Amino acid sequence: MELKEAHKCPLYHKCGGCQLQNLSYPEQLRWKERRVFSLLGHFCKPNPILGMDFPYHYRNKVQAAFTTDRKGQIISGVYQSSTHRVVPVESCLTEDETADRIMGTIRKLLKSFKLSTFDERTGRGFLRHVLIKRGFSTNQVMVVLVAANPIFPEKKFVKALRTEHPEITTVILNLNKRHTSLVLGEREKVLWGPGYIEDDLCSCRFRISSKSFYQINPLQTEVLYRTAMDFAHLTGTETVIDAYCGIGTIGLVASKKAKKVIGVEINPAAVKDAIRNAKLNKATNAQFFTGDAGDFMVELAADKEQIDTVFLDPPRAGSSEPFLASLNRLNPKRVVYISCNPETQARDFHYLVKLGWKVKALQPVDMFPHTNHIETVALLMKAETGK
Repeated sequence: MELKEAHKCPLYHKCGGCQLQNLSYPEQLRWKERRVFSLLGHFCKPNPILGMDFPYHYRNKVQAAFTTDRKGQIISGVYQSSTHRVVPVESCLTEDETADRIMGTIRKLLKSFKLSTFDERTGRGFLRHVLIKRGFSTNQVMVVLVAANPIFPEKKFVKALRTEHPEITTVILNLNKRHTSLVLGEREKVLWGPGYIEDDLCSCRFRISSKSFYQINPLQTEVLYRTAMDFAHLTGTETVIDAYCGIGTIGLVASKKAKKVIGVEINPAAVKDAIRNAKLNKATNAQFFTGDAGDFMVELAADKEQIDTVFLDPPRAGSSEPFLASLNRLNPKRVVYISCNPETQARDFHYLVKLGWKVKALQPVDMFPHTNHIETVALLMKAETGK
């Protein structure tokens, strides 16, 4: 698919979010294939990257900073790359279109309700950010108002917002008074609805809270997880570890084909969601624990637990040496390594290959079209048993 004139973003040079938009989409895919090959090709020949048929408006999570410009106009958008300057965004080629429309309505409502945006220099003002999440299959919509203080006519504001957008299913007020780069604060209040949304993925249903991690491109997440399950080759007899499990997405998809799933995640809010999601999907063979994935693996290795398959989907920094050393001691038959950063994945591969592991399959997936981010799924097996 060529990047047509109608699909070229006028904010490309200011925003910095879509680093590859100067290339046509086929050229972007070729660039990413070359990148994967240069970093990981000496471990295993990568399969051709799996791209999107329509690589636009795929982000089901949209986050915007709110501020007031020099003319006194309320604007919302993204921080310009390497700055704290807000680039006004009315519509984005990668963001959910419903979310963009809601952002526009919130800008208007702030003016009509005489509510101000937060000023970092003075510490005064009301609204700092807005976070919107939409369930791709359910169309449920969450709006999170991130404010510096809780004083505003919440009932009238929410009523006006929902009158304009009846598709909104829950509204949350999040309080963040701190001078921090983190968008969300600790305290929350549900202003309307259940305080969460749900979405369907790989025949599982997931409850998504404001703070829980959920892949932002649902169409490609299905591709990613199907690939991971194909690599795992589960038969119903396996005990599976889902490391860095988040809200339990990979583990619960695997629970349909495994004997037992054990998930571990350092974020306690995400673990609560994972436990709820296990009940929601009647996955009685899945358990989730709060803890550092590395420490958890060290304990399992010390207890000599029999683990057949390990899924790991670490953050961009990759895994840790204690985790990988314990993974080696557990000696599972298969390791399925999902990565959002092939550079740190290459580092971790180097460590495991020295211990006798071999990368048997490698599949890049384009989760974030127009950006330089690349997702990969790899299958690793011990060299002597991975024939």
